[in-house]
Amino acid sequence: MPLLVDVLTLFPRMLDGVLAESILGKGIAAGHLAVRVHDLRAWTTDKHRTTDDRPFGGGAGMVLKPEPVFAAIEQLQTAGCRRIYLTPDGTPLSPVLAQELSRERHLIFLSGHYEGIDQRIRDRVIDQEISIGDYVLTNGTLAAAVVIDALARFIPGVLGEEKSLTHESFTSKLLDFPQYTRPAEFRGMSVPEVLLSGNHAEIEKWRVARQVEKTRQVRPDLLK
Repeated sequence: MPLLVDVLTLFPRMLDGVLAESILGKGIAAGHLAVRVHDLRAWTTDKHRTTDDRPFGGGAGMVLKPEPVFAAIEQLQTAGCRRIYLTPDGTPLSPVLAQELSRERHLIFLSGHYEGIDQRIRDRVIDQEISIGDYVLTNGTLAAAVVIDALARFIPGVLGEEKSLTHESFTSKLLDFPQYTRPAEFRGMSVPEVLLSGNHAEIEKWRVARQVEKTRQVRPDLLK
């Protein structure tokens, strides 16, 4: 059975292009994973399809109401599924976490909006909270797309060349090495000779050295 991902959002069309294009689109078309996108308004009960209200205690912005979210998750959830809220104050997304999620059978993503969601949602129907970075988006739908794309790469069959997972940034705690292709000479710039040598041991040594060099310059925290 392929991994099933349900996404709850107020802006379902934001995912149309993301889920239909490139490697992710091909993986879905090939049946390696299935993604269903739901409009949270479908679980409202009033004529205005209200999903938010003013926060108790005052303050700017609006907060997602518990009723439609509880109803949606309770209808979609299956035994053993993982219910995830995308939020800036969640656990940072990492390759380890993405690979862990890729092994699940069913994921439900709740994308936040406005000033957040009613805390009772987080307390009762959310199993995990994930952040894609220390910044705030207009809503969590883009974050859901990022997490889906990151985890899909670890599902067997989604990537055309499985080796690409072993030589990419963060997998080894180092940033990536420089890549070159033909022509070997372009506008006075040459490809490093070692890459043309055919000596795979020396090429690997050069690549690791460049990874360490770039990581030290850009992300020294990773070397710690």
